[in-house]
Amino acid sequence: MIRLLRELERRLEAAGLPRGEAWDLLGLATGLPRKALFLKLREPPPPGSEARAMALLEKRLSGYPLQYLLGEVEFFGLPLRVEEGVLIPRPETEGLVALALGLPLPPRPRILDVGAGTGAIALALKRHLPEAEVYATEVDPKALALAEENARRLGLPVAFLPASLTGGLRGLDLVVANPPYLPEAYRESAPKELAFENPLALYAGPEGLSVARPLAQEAWEALRAGGFLLLELAPENVHLLAQELRERGWEGVEVLRDLAGRDRYLRARRPPEKPEGEEGPLAGP
Repeated sequence: MIRLLRELERRLEAAGLPRGEAWDLLGLATGLPRKALFLKLREPPPPGSEARAMALLEKRLSGYPLQYLLGEVEFFGLPLRVEEGVLIPRPETEGLVALALGLPLPPRPRILDVGAGTGAIALALKRHLPEAEVYATEVDPKALALAEENARRLGLPVAFLPASLTGGLRGLDLVVANPPYLPEAYRESAPKELAFENPLALYAGPEGLSVARPLAQEAWEALRAGGFLLLELAPENVHLLAQELRERGWEGVEVLRDLAGRDRYLRARRPPEKPEGEEGPLAGP
């Protein structure tokens, strides 16, 4: 099998794809886990596996995402099923979860993940905050069914709602989302892998903010005083929305960087209630 592995590596590398994906393709073709593959590399490939491996390679070279071929992706330590047409969870979004877990939330927080997709954010937060009451909204029936399946497989009770944005919820401590944030013009130069994901989960108007803006407006009503809004956006538009939130009265508005050093996350807080008798910033004499 080592000859087949080397051929897969060579073809992937020539196409600008990671050589390490060869192990995944060979594992799919043979039905063997990586450890078994390593032990059997000097043996001939199982009957039919070479043809299957080359067919998988051609599909991958066409731009078909590896995650869809595998049918699973690991997100924040959770194995999640993925399907074509549903947004693939990405490492940048793990940073969003880490930021959420670092917030000063109450002991039993009420959390909403807007745009559940595979359920990645909501399920990761429920795993690490088992006492939390976690909700997630999603308008795509296919994504909603997949998120619910992932929740059942992992034994994590999250309330998935077939609704847009905040779904009319109130009294929340945190609204978190990885909304669509790519400008429409990006479609022309986007990697071919993106063509297999739901465009409604990727693109959001000329500035990439046609979902994040109304979401922020609804989040103000959905959050308790002192509650947090946490969004993943693009370096090209995160500062624009941050400035708009400052102008609308949000407090502690910050733009935070991802592990690659790119401005990626927007954190803001609905102002806490003033103690009785204390004048607010706009109070008159």
